[in-house]
Amino acid sequence: MNSPLPTLAIVVPCYNEQEVLPSCMLTLTDIIKNLIAQNKINENSYVLYADDGSKDNTWNIIEQESIVNIHAKGLKLSRNRGHQIALLAGLQHADSDLTISIDADLQDDCTVIEKMVDEYHNGCHIVYGVRNDRSTDSTFKRRTAEYFYACMKWMGVQQVPNHADFRLLSNTAKNALLEFGEQNLYLRGLVPLIGFKDAKIYYSRAARLAGESKYPLKKMLALAIEGITSLTITPLRIIAAAGFIISILSTLVALYSIFEKIVGNTVEGWTSVMIAIFFLGGVQMLSLGIIGEYVGKIYIESKKRPKYFIEKKTDDNVAN
Repeated sequence: MNSPLPTLAIVVPCYNEQEVLPSCMLTLTDIIKNLIAQNKINENSYVLYADDGSKDNTWNIIEQESIVNIHAKGLKLSRNRGHQIALLAGLQHADSDLTISIDADLQDDCTVIEKMVDEYHNGCHIVYGVRNDRSTDSTFKRRTAEYFYACMKWMGVQQVPNHADFRLLSNTAKNALLEFGEQNLYLRGLVPLIGFKDAKIYYSRAARLAGESKYPLKKMLALAIEGITSLTITPLRIIAAAGFIISILSTLVALYSIFEKIVGNTVEGWTSVMIAIFFLGGVQMLSLGIIGEYVGKIYIESKKRPKYFIEKKTDDNVAN
């Protein structure tokens, strides 16, 4: 006896995406229909658009699409909470056997969604979309991405290089991911912690069709800091190691100074003293900043505030 076909929900976080949404909706709907026609998913599959408090016409477009398209649903967050929170909200409200997350600009190659579904049918609970070509990125972005992944690996973070948030999750894997209750989210670092059988699908990323990137340099840096401080305490250990090394060096310099004083070779001057003061002051301020980042996260986590609130939904059948 054949098992019933699974329901697929494609989760699309959106923020001010009115320029690209019409094309995105047409493309993803065609993919859903094609997979249904091939008997790989059932006819109740759909695309769930999670509006992250957009200020443009994004939500109106989603509402209109849900009226004329049985494969489109939407939910609107009460305010902008960021890409990771909007994606999490979409995952939590997706009532399906498997979910695939993809950004609305469709720079990720949505034609490999079929391959992801095939891997699910082969028993995989997680399928990562991994870029094998970064030619559409600037040289600066390529280099910083390489350094970032190398840094994360050195710090012991289990992260798939060149993978963003284009992935398939089975219902089992999704429910496991939702067990993580932290406020400071870095989903691409949390998913590998789940375990379960996984696979990687490689693709080339296209240039953005319209609109502006939602990850300028400032947000990229913020996401990098979020990832490092959310998944590893290595920076705190670096501080401890640096403090130990500086203490040893300071002791050696102190012994040398005492020896020079005894033999009468002291030379008056303030340059070396000022360098030492500024150096140690800079190290202390940097260390306090890193420690403060971790303390701030503890403070936020301790409040246990809701991550988001849903203002509207286009379909009452979207899971609560």
